[in-house]
Amino acid sequence: MNPTHPAIEATGLSKAYGEKVVLDGIGLRVPRGTIFSLLGPNGAGKTTTVQILSTLIRADGGTARVAGHDLAAAPQSVRAAIGVTGQFSAVDNLITGEENMLLMADLHHLDRREGRRVAAALLERFDLTEAARKPASTYSGGMRRRLDIAMTLVGSPEVIFLDEPTTGLDPRARHNMWQIIRELVADGVTVFLTTQYLEEADQLADRIAVLNGGRIVAEGTADELKRLVPGGHVRLRFLDPAELARAAALLDVGLRDDEALTLQVPGDGSVPTLRALLDVLDSHAVDVDSLTVHTPDLDDVFFAVTGRPEHEKVRSR
Repeated sequence: MNPTHPAIEATGLSKAYGEKVVLDGIGLRVPRGTIFSLLGPNGAGKTTTVQILSTLIRADGGTARVAGHDLAAAPQSVRAAIGVTGQFSAVDNLITGEENMLLMADLHHLDRREGRRVAAALLERFDLTEAARKPASTYSGGMRRRLDIAMTLVGSPEVIFLDEPTTGLDPRARHNMWQIIRELVADGVTVFLTTQYLEEADQLADRIAVLNGGRIVAEGTADELKRLVPGGHVRLRFLDPAELARAAALLDVGLRDDEALTLQVPGDGSVPTLRALLDVLDSHAVDVDSLTVHTPDLDDVFFAVTGRPEHEKVRSR
Protein backbone atom coordinates (compact mmCIF):
# COMPACT_ATOMS: atom_id res chain seq x y z
CA MET A 1 0.00 0.00 0.00
CA ASN A 2 1.30 3.44 -0.92
CA PRO A 3 2.27 5.19 2.35
CA THR A 4 0.86 8.49 1.07
CA HIS A 5 -2.60 7.00 0.51
CA PRO A 6 -5.14 6.79 3.34
CA ALA A 7 -5.79 3.38 4.86
CA ILE A 8 -9.54 3.84 4.37
CA GLU A 9 -11.32 6.25 2.06
CA ALA A 10 -15.05 6.17 1.44
CA THR A 11 -17.45 8.50 -0.34
CA GLY A 12 -21.23 8.45 -0.36
CA LEU A 13 -21.69 5.04 1.25
CA SER A 14 -25.36 4.16 1.54
CA LYS A 15 -27.32 1.14 2.67
CA ALA A 16 -31.01 0.48 3.16
CA TYR A 17 -33.17 -2.53 3.91
CA GLY A 18 -36.46 -1.86 2.20
CA GLU A 19 -37.63 1.50 3.51
CA LYS A 20 -35.24 1.40 6.47
CA VAL A 21 -32.28 3.71 5.81
CA VAL A 22 -29.16 2.47 7.57
CA LEU A 23 -26.42 4.60 5.97
CA ASP A 24 -27.28 7.80 4.17
CA GLY A 25 -24.27 8.72 2.03
CA ILE A 26 -21.42 8.84 4.56
CA GLY A 27 -17.82 9.72 3.74
CA LEU A 28 -14.68 8.73 5.70
CA ARG A 29 -10.94 9.23 5.40
CA VAL A 30 -8.59 7.40 7.74
CA PRO A 31 -4.81 8.06 7.51
CA ARG A 32 -2.44 5.13 7.80
CA GLY A 33 -1.10 4.23 11.24
CA THR A 34 -3.85 6.02 13.16
CA ILE A 35 -6.85 5.13 15.30
CA PHE A 36 -10.18 6.27 13.89
CA SER A 37 -13.21 5.91 16.15
CA LEU A 38 -16.80 5.79 15.00
CA LEU A 39 -19.26 6.72 17.74
CA GLY A 40 -23.01 6.55 17.72
CA PRO A 41 -26.06 5.31 19.62
CA ASN A 42 -27.49 1.84 19.07
CA GLY A 43 -28.96 1.63 15.59
CA ALA A 44 -26.87 4.49 14.21
CA GLY A 45 -25.20 2.30 11.56
CA LYS A 46 -21.77 1.65 13.10
CA THR A 47 -21.74 -2.11 12.63
CA THR A 48 -23.17 -1.78 9.12
CA THR A 49 -20.28 0.55 8.24
CA VAL A 50 -17.76 -2.02 9.49
CA GLN A 51 -19.54 -4.81 7.62
CA ILE A 52 -19.40 -2.85 4.36
CA LEU A 53 -15.76 -1.78 4.70
CA SER A 54 -14.71 -5.33 5.62
CA THR A 55 -16.59 -6.79 2.58
CA LEU A 56 -19.11 -8.72 4.69
CA ILE A 57 -22.01 -6.95 2.99
CA ARG A 58 -22.30 -4.75 -0.10
CA ALA A 59 -23.22 -1.09 -0.05
CA ASP A 60 -26.16 0.10 -2.13
CA GLY A 61 -24.21 3.14 -3.27
CA GLY A 62 -20.92 4.98 -2.93
CA THR A 63 -17.29 3.97 -3.32
CA ALA A 64 -14.54 2.94 -0.95
CA ARG A 65 -10.90 1.92 -0.91
CA VAL A 66 -9.38 -0.05 1.96
CA ALA A 67 -5.61 -0.63 2.20
CA GLY A 68 -5.34 0.78 -1.31
CA HIS A 69 -7.82 -1.69 -2.86
CA ASP A 70 -11.19 -0.83 -4.37
CA LEU A 71 -13.91 -2.39 -2.25
CA ALA A 72 -16.14 -3.38 -5.17
CA ALA A 73 -13.48 -4.31 -7.75
CA ALA A 74 -11.01 -6.16 -5.50
CA PRO A 75 -12.80 -7.52 -2.41
CA GLN A 76 -10.37 -10.44 -2.10
CA SER A 77 -7.41 -8.04 -1.93
CA VAL A 78 -9.23 -6.06 0.76
CA ARG A 79 -9.86 -9.24 2.78
CA ALA A 80 -6.19 -10.21 2.53
CA ALA A 81 -5.14 -6.84 3.98
CA ILE A 82 -7.56 -6.54 6.91
CA GLY A 83 -8.48 -8.16 10.20
CA VAL A 84 -11.87 -7.96 11.89
CA THR A 85 -12.80 -8.43 15.54
CA GLY A 86 -16.54 -8.16 16.02
CA GLN A 87 -18.73 -7.46 19.01
CA PHE A 88 -18.88 -11.18 19.70
CA SER A 89 -15.74 -13.24 20.01
CA ALA A 90 -14.72 -15.55 17.15
CA VAL A 91 -12.91 -17.80 19.63
CA ASP A 92 -13.95 -21.47 19.62
CA ASN A 93 -14.46 -22.29 23.29
CA LEU A 94 -14.31 -26.05 22.70
CA ILE A 95 -10.60 -26.02 21.81
CA THR A 96 -7.50 -24.53 23.42
CA GLY A 97 -6.10 -21.08 22.81
CA GLU A 98 -3.17 -22.60 20.91
CA GLU A 99 -5.51 -24.66 18.73
CA ASN A 100 -7.52 -21.53 17.95
CA MET A 101 -4.33 -19.82 16.81
CA LEU A 102 -3.19 -22.78 14.70
CA LEU A 103 -6.62 -23.01 13.09
CA MET A 104 -6.31 -19.37 12.08
CA ALA A 105 -2.81 -20.04 10.73
CA ASP A 106 -4.24 -22.84 8.56
CA LEU A 107 -6.92 -20.46 7.25
CA HIS A 108 -4.13 -18.08 6.21
CA HIS A 109 -2.35 -20.97 4.42
CA LEU A 110 0.76 -20.84 6.59
CA ASP A 111 2.81 -24.03 6.59
CA ARG A 112 2.89 -25.96 9.86
CA ARG A 113 6.28 -24.72 11.01
CA GLU A 114 5.53 -21.06 10.25
CA GLY A 115 2.06 -21.37 11.73
CA ARG A 116 3.45 -22.65 15.02
CA ARG A 117 6.08 -19.91 15.09
CA VAL A 118 3.52 -17.16 14.49
CA ALA A 119 1.04 -18.64 16.99
CA ALA A 120 3.68 -18.95 19.71
CA ALA A 121 4.92 -15.40 19.16
CA LEU A 122 1.42 -13.92 19.33
CA LEU A 123 0.44 -15.98 22.37
CA GLU A 124 3.53 -14.66 24.13
CA ARG A 125 2.85 -11.07 23.00
CA PHE A 126 -0.65 -11.20 24.43
CA ASP A 127 0.44 -12.90 27.68
CA LEU A 128 -1.43 -16.10 26.87
CA THR A 129 1.44 -18.61 26.78
CA GLU A 130 0.63 -20.08 30.20
CA ALA A 131 -3.02 -20.58 29.24
CA ALA A 132 -2.32 -21.64 25.66
CA ARG A 133 -3.12 -25.33 26.19
CA LYS A 134 -6.20 -24.77 28.30
CA PRO A 135 -9.70 -24.77 26.76
CA ALA A 136 -10.76 -21.27 25.75
CA SER A 137 -13.96 -21.86 27.73
CA THR A 138 -11.86 -21.43 30.90
CA TYR A 139 -10.60 -17.97 29.85
CA SER A 140 -11.79 -14.75 31.41
CA GLY A 141 -13.50 -12.15 29.23
CA GLY A 142 -10.29 -10.15 28.94
CA MET A 143 -8.24 -13.23 28.01
CA ARG A 144 -10.78 -14.23 25.38
CA ARG A 145 -10.65 -10.74 23.86
CA ARG A 146 -6.84 -10.85 23.78
CA LEU A 147 -6.97 -14.22 22.06
CA ASP A 148 -9.53 -12.87 19.59
CA ILE A 149 -7.21 -10.03 18.58
CA ALA A 150 -4.18 -12.35 18.51
CA MET A 151 -6.08 -14.54 16.03
CA THR A 152 -6.84 -11.46 13.94
CA LEU A 153 -3.12 -10.65 13.74
CA VAL A 154 -2.08 -14.03 12.35
CA GLY A 155 -2.38 -12.69 8.80
CA SER A 156 -0.37 -9.50 9.58
CA PRO A 157 -3.22 -7.17 8.54
CA GLU A 158 -2.58 -3.56 7.56
CA VAL A 159 -6.01 -2.45 8.79
CA ILE A 160 -7.93 -3.84 11.77
CA PHE A 161 -11.62 -3.27 12.38
CA LEU A 162 -12.48 -3.46 16.07
CA ASP A 163 -16.24 -3.41 16.52
CA GLU A 164 -16.90 -2.59 20.20
CA PRO A 165 -13.90 -4.66 21.36
CA THR A 166 -14.20 -3.91 25.08
CA THR A 167 -17.93 -4.47 25.55
CA GLY A 168 -18.48 -6.46 28.72
CA LEU A 169 -14.92 -6.14 30.02
CA ASP A 170 -14.14 -4.91 33.52
CA PRO A 171 -12.18 -1.63 33.85
CA ARG A 172 -8.79 -3.34 34.27
CA ALA A 173 -9.30 -5.56 31.22
CA ARG A 174 -10.53 -2.56 29.24
CA HIS A 175 -7.38 -0.57 30.06
CA ASN A 176 -5.23 -3.56 29.11
CA MET A 177 -7.03 -3.71 25.77
CA TRP A 178 -6.37 0.00 25.24
CA GLN A 179 -2.65 -0.62 25.67
CA ILE A 180 -2.77 -3.44 23.14
CA ILE A 181 -4.50 -1.17 20.62
CA ARG A 182 -1.89 1.55 21.13
CA GLU A 183 0.89 -0.99 20.57
CA LEU A 184 -0.72 -2.17 17.33
CA VAL A 185 -0.74 1.37 15.99
CA ALA A 186 2.85 1.92 17.12
CA ASP A 187 3.71 -1.06 14.90
CA GLY A 188 2.11 0.69 11.90
CA VAL A 189 -1.33 -0.93 11.92
CA THR A 190 -4.38 1.25 11.23
CA VAL A 191 -7.29 0.70 13.64
CA PHE A 192 -10.93 1.44 12.84
CA LEU A 193 -12.70 1.36 16.20
CA THR A 194 -16.39 1.47 16.97
CA THR A 195 -17.36 1.95 20.58
CA GLN A 196 -20.11 3.13 22.87
CA TYR A 197 -17.60 4.08 25.55
CA LEU A 198 -16.91 7.77 25.03
CA GLU A 199 -13.90 7.67 27.33
CA GLU A 200 -12.44 4.95 25.10
CA ALA A 201 -12.63 7.14 22.01
CA ASP A 202 -11.25 10.10 23.96
CA GLN A 203 -8.28 8.05 25.19
CA LEU A 204 -7.42 6.28 21.95
CA ALA A 205 -8.63 7.98 18.80
CA ASP A 206 -6.65 10.36 16.62
CA ARG A 207 -9.93 11.32 14.94
CA ILE A 208 -13.54 10.68 15.87
CA ALA A 209 -16.72 10.69 13.80
CA VAL A 210 -20.18 10.66 15.34
CA LEU A 211 -22.75 8.68 13.36
CA ASN A 212 -26.43 9.26 13.96
CA GLY A 213 -29.35 8.16 11.85
CA GLY A 214 -27.02 6.93 9.14
CA ARG A 215 -25.21 10.26 8.78
CA ILE A 216 -21.94 11.69 10.05
CA VAL A 217 -23.09 14.55 12.26
CA ALA A 218 -19.69 15.62 13.64
CA GLU A 219 -16.04 14.76 12.97
CA GLY A 220 -12.65 15.89 14.25
CA THR A 221 -10.14 15.30 17.00
CA ALA A 222 -11.49 14.91 20.52
CA ASP A 223 -10.47 18.48 21.34
CA GLU A 224 -12.04 19.86 18.15
CA LEU A 225 -15.32 18.12 18.92
CA LYS A 226 -15.36 19.39 22.48
CA ARG A 227 -15.00 22.95 21.22
CA LEU A 228 -18.22 22.53 19.23
CA VAL A 229 -20.23 22.49 22.44
CA PRO A 230 -20.73 25.60 24.57
CA GLY A 231 -20.35 25.37 28.32
CA GLY A 232 -16.64 25.73 28.91
CA HIS A 233 -15.72 27.84 31.91
CA VAL A 234 -12.94 28.87 34.27
CA ARG A 235 -13.62 28.47 37.99
CA LEU A 236 -11.80 31.04 40.15
CA ARG A 237 -11.39 30.28 43.83
CA PHE A 238 -10.77 32.94 46.48
CA LEU A 239 -9.70 32.85 50.12
CA ASP A 240 -11.32 36.19 50.98
CA PRO A 241 -15.05 36.94 50.41
CA ALA A 242 -14.10 40.56 49.69
CA GLU A 243 -11.81 39.44 46.83
CA LEU A 244 -14.63 37.34 45.40
CA ALA A 245 -16.97 40.34 45.56
CA ARG A 246 -14.40 42.56 43.82
CA ALA A 247 -13.84 40.00 41.04
CA ALA A 248 -17.56 39.52 40.51
CA ALA A 249 -18.11 43.28 40.25
CA LEU A 250 -15.11 43.72 37.95
CA LEU A 251 -15.94 40.92 35.51
CA ASP A 252 -19.72 41.30 35.72
CA VAL A 253 -20.19 37.77 34.29
CA GLY A 254 -20.31 34.25 35.62
CA LEU A 255 -21.86 32.26 38.40
CA ARG A 256 -20.95 33.34 41.92
CA ASP A 257 -20.92 30.95 44.88
CA ASP A 258 -20.42 32.85 48.15
CA GLU A 259 -20.33 29.68 50.25
CA ALA A 260 -17.61 27.98 48.17
CA LEU A 261 -15.89 31.32 47.45
CA THR A 262 -15.82 30.60 43.71
CA LEU A 263 -16.69 32.50 40.56
CA GLN A 264 -17.43 30.53 37.40
CA VAL A 265 -16.54 32.61 34.32
CA PRO A 266 -17.44 31.51 30.76
CA GLY A 267 -14.35 30.67 28.70
CA ASP A 268 -12.87 28.05 26.39
CA GLY A 269 -9.78 27.48 28.56
CA SER A 270 -7.35 28.54 25.84
CA VAL A 271 -4.10 30.27 26.78
CA PRO A 272 -5.15 33.65 25.28
CA THR A 273 -8.46 33.53 27.18
CA LEU A 274 -6.77 32.67 30.47
CA ARG A 275 -4.07 35.31 29.97
CA ALA A 276 -6.66 38.02 29.25
CA LEU A 277 -8.71 37.02 32.32
CA LEU A 278 -5.71 36.99 34.66
CA ASP A 279 -4.40 40.27 33.23
CA VAL A 280 -7.68 41.98 34.09
CA LEU A 281 -7.65 40.61 37.64
CA ASP A 282 -3.97 41.40 38.12
CA SER A 283 -4.34 44.96 36.84
CA HIS A 284 -6.93 45.57 39.58
CA ALA A 285 -4.88 43.70 42.23
CA VAL A 286 -7.57 41.05 42.76
CA ASP A 287 -6.06 38.14 44.69
CA VAL A 288 -7.10 34.75 43.23
CA ASP A 289 -6.13 31.64 45.20
CA SER A 290 -6.49 29.10 42.37
CA LEU A 291 -8.27 28.39 39.12
CA THR A 292 -9.48 25.31 37.29
CA VAL A 293 -10.48 25.00 33.64
CA HIS A 294 -13.58 23.03 32.75
CA THR A 295 -14.28 22.10 29.14
CA PRO A 296 -17.13 20.03 27.65
CA ASP A 297 -16.34 16.32 27.38
CA LEU A 298 -17.32 13.82 24.70
CA ASP A 299 -20.50 12.99 26.61
CA ASP A 300 -21.60 16.59 26.08
CA VAL A 301 -20.68 16.40 22.40
CA PHE A 302 -22.41 13.06 21.92
CA PHE A 303 -25.72 14.16 23.41
CA ALA A 304 -25.58 17.52 21.66
CA VAL A 305 -25.10 16.15 18.14
CA THR A 306 -27.18 12.98 18.40
CA GLY A 307 -30.10 14.85 19.91
CA ARG A 308 -30.70 17.12 16.94
CA PRO A 309 -34.37 16.98 15.88
CA GLU A 310 -33.57 16.76 12.15
CA HIS A 311 -31.95 13.37 12.67
CA GLU A 312 -34.63 11.85 14.85
CA LYS A 313 -36.84 11.15 11.85
CA VAL A 314 -34.16 9.18 10.03
CA ARG A 315 -34.86 5.54 10.48
CA SER A 316 -31.84 3.35 11.06
CA ARG A 317 -30.88 -0.18 11.87
